[in-house]
Amino acid sequence: MRDVHRAYKKSVNLNETMISPRKQIIELIEQQAIPPEKTSDALAVANIFPNGKAWQTFIDHLLLWVGGLALAFSGLFFIAYNWSDIGRLAKFGLVELFMVLAIIVFWKQGETKVSGKISLVVATIFLGVLLALYGQTYQTGADTWQLFFNWALMMLPWAMIARFAVIWVIWIVLINLSIILYHQTFGGIFLLLVDSDTEILWLLFFFNTLALATWEYLSKTWRWLAKYWAIRLLAVSSGVPITWLVLHAIFDPVGSNFLSGLVWMIWLSVLYYFYRRIKTDLFMLAGGCLSGIVVLITLMSKQMLNDWSAGSFLILFFMVIGLGAGAAVWLRNVYQEWHS
Repeated sequence: MRDVHRAYKKSVNLNETMISPRKQIIELIEQQAIPPEKTSDALAVANIFPNGKAWQTFIDHLLLWVGGLALAFSGLFFIAYNWSDIGRLAKFGLVELFMVLAIIVFWKQGETKVSGKISLVVATIFLGVLLALYGQTYQTGADTWQLFFNWALMMLPWAMIARFAVIWVIWIVLINLSIILYHQTFGGIFLLLVDSDTEILWLLFFFNTLALATWEYLSKTWRWLAKYWAIRLLAVSSGVPITWLVLHAIFDPVGSNFLSGLVWMIWLSVLYYFYRRIKTDLFMLAGGCLSGIVVLITLMSKQMLNDWSAGSFLILFFMVIGLGAGAAVWLRNVYQEWHS
């Protein structure tokens, strides 16, 4: 084990331009600097495979998250189950007590510890419960979208103070819900620029794309935002609406086909350039390939399945296999290019 560790450290010192520890281990194995029977030890030294301590940390954090969310939802379900047996003041008192206790835990633990972050998420949940309880108790008559918008507005200071990606993802989800419910209530935001059937998709696409671009820009300065799962979630939230818009344009002969197709091609081009040349991310490129395959297969199926013949289905079957295999080969070549 010590020999493997010395060989790995020597490789790191001699070649500081290596992209990843995995590539370093592969080169050491190819150069026969690490015998085959020591490969597992080398992977453990390079932290490519999680060791016992990493698994212990993961399980510890997982149990903390599950326990914190279980406490939050248990308080919510307790109030909901005993709704008729608990007085008005008692309901508000319990929700406010849970929220204050969660804030105190965050204040004591700090923003760097996992327990402090979980407590702030719990406080955010109870903030929404408090707003829903207020609206249900006093029958304010407010539109549903206002609940989620006010929830997002009131939690914004917490999100700015906590510097925690999960809180910002919750904030973006609440804004998405507010947009959907606002459109269902009023609609007609874009007037005659787009179809009324697809207007909500345009709204979600523009907002989530703006959120993705802003997140990527700010992550260069604030490292706590540089979370791959959050960025990829925003990319999916941006890619799904624009892909669905193109699919709607294919099957709607009177829709805004040109606008949807143009915006989709621009989105794909920017996605390809940024995550291929500026910030390498194979997941994003794979998402772009999936969007392109879905659109192309949908376009071909509209042209070929008018007669619903077996030959058309067979051709589409081979097209799906061919496009999927071609995308996989291209992604593999891109990965090898990045790590060469």
